Amino acid sequence: MRPKWKVLTDRLAGEIRDGTRPPGSVLPRIVELVAAGDGSKATVNRAYKELESAGLVTSMRGRGTVVREPARVRLPLSRFQHALEAGGARGPWEMATADQGLDGRMQVDNPAAEFLDAPGDVAEFLGLTPGALVVRRRRRALIGADVIALQDAWYPLDVAEAAGLDSPDKIAGGTLGALADAGIVPAQADEHVTADAPTDEQSANLAVGTRAAVLLVDRVTRDETGRAIELVRLVGAANRLTLVYAPLPLKTSAPRGQPG
Repeated sequence: MRPKWKVLTDRLAGEIRDGTRPPGSVLPRIVELVAAGDGSKATVNRAYKELESAGLVTSMRGRGTVVREPARVRLPLSRFQHALEAGGARGPWEMATADQGLDGRMQVDNPAAEFLDAPGDVAEFLGLTPGALVVRRRRRALIGADVIALQDAWYPLDVAEAAGLDSPDKIAGGTLGALADAGIVPAQADEHVTADAPTDEQSANLAVGTRAAVLLVDRVTRDETGRAIELVRLVGAANRLTLVYAPLPLKTSAPRGQPG
């Protein structure tokens, strides 16, 4: 016989997934489910903890336990090229979410820019000496009030100063557009993608459960000379993001022979 907390967890999870309890709706208070005969306070609390650790709900002060929005955001590689088009007032995240009819926005820290000594791994990505002075910009990618991804962007000091990325304010049109406007033309980007369990800090900031994996993306942008001009480190809820690398050109150096 299954424990009562498991029965309740599965029932509520099913109601969330089939739309009976839509995103943004609030689950009943624990005392209400206890009164309805769904178990003791400990049973209901355990079920709610299980739902939260699976990333289906989040606890919000003043509201209670709220069903999370399950929609995934498609992040096509082309979003970077579109962000470089003249006259754009939105960055890649805002453009990608708007194309899907989602209320996406980028929220920056206050102040947005910090001057720091480059950690060893950041220096390696940017081709700098460890400890070299760099500029870090921190921001959060949101849909509505939900934080979907955390971003730390790192720049060599001279690049940041030339493009105005050392500003304490949000950059209108995004950082790639600011680089291009300063004559520092982004020419190519490399992305390194892994997945892992979230740290406690990431779990709290993204409001995801401890069993919901996160995507870890390191994107290095280079100029026409091959110099690294930006490192963006993204941590996002894996159940909310889809990275799309298409179309990818496939090239060969010479025609292949026919099979024998």
